[in-house]
Amino acid sequence: KWDDIAAECENFLGPQGYAGLQVSPVNENAVKSGRPWWERYQPISYKLTTRSGNEEQFASMVRRCNNAGVRTYVDVIFNHMAADGGTYGTAGSTASPSSKSYPAVPYSSLDFNPTCAITNYNDANQVRNCELVGLRDLNQGNSYVQEKVSDFLNHLIDLGVAGFRVDAAKHMWPADLGVIYGRLKNLNTDHGFASGSRPYIVQEVIDMGGEAISKTEYTGLGAITEFRHSDSIGKIFRGKDKLTYMSNWGTGWGFAASDRSLVFV
Repeated sequence: KWDDIAAECENFLGPQGYAGLQVSPVNENAVKSGRPWWERYQPISYKLTTRSGNEEQFASMVRRCNNAGVRTYVDVIFNHMAADGGTYGTAGSTASPSSKSYPAVPYSSLDFNPTCAITNYNDANQVRNCELVGLRDLNQGNSYVQEKVSDFLNHLIDLGVAGFRVDAAKHMWPADLGVIYGRLKNLNTDHGFASGSRPYIVQEVIDMGGEAISKTEYTGLGAITEFRHSDSIGKIFRGKDKLTYMSNWGTGWGFAASDRSLVFV
């Protein structure tokens, strides 16, 4: 819950200097049977109501965490909307994914790419224009979609967030992302950010090599999630590679530069 995270910021994380936390998607998602974690990756609208809390509670959390020296980064999803079966949302909104109708945004079939499945990751057009596991694929080249997405992100900036993890960035065209990022506001000085500060952007781009899409297509726009770091360090500590090999750890292993990478295990 957002209230619990706020208490965590105040009681455990601050005030040793600035820290950061990444939160799960904050916008309304489809309610799925059994309430699996992945339902939060099936957007119904950009209303800030999830099982973590409502907009007022989220805004309070961001302010309390900022006051405690902890910055908030939001996992944002705008590659797609909910798949078939995602007809009811956590804020009470309804949708018809089968007809690509999401009236709480509103989005209609005019805002989506034609239905097709991703079957070949060596076809960049298919990866970016077709549907990831049946999720309705938004057309980020559509000016109306760009407006709705940038409004959503700017609302979060107004509330005091420090940046975004862009889910499924690999499935969107870099030029379209550049337009959306270019419309983002500076960070909110009322939350302690220096004047002119820009939101930190890290894009989920899974690039293990051997596919049509490369992380280097995105590093000019912001940081990327460097999946090779966790993959490679895992092999070393499972005894599949030698620890001594880490003497040139980083770009020598094909990783993106450190100022363009978010690494994790």
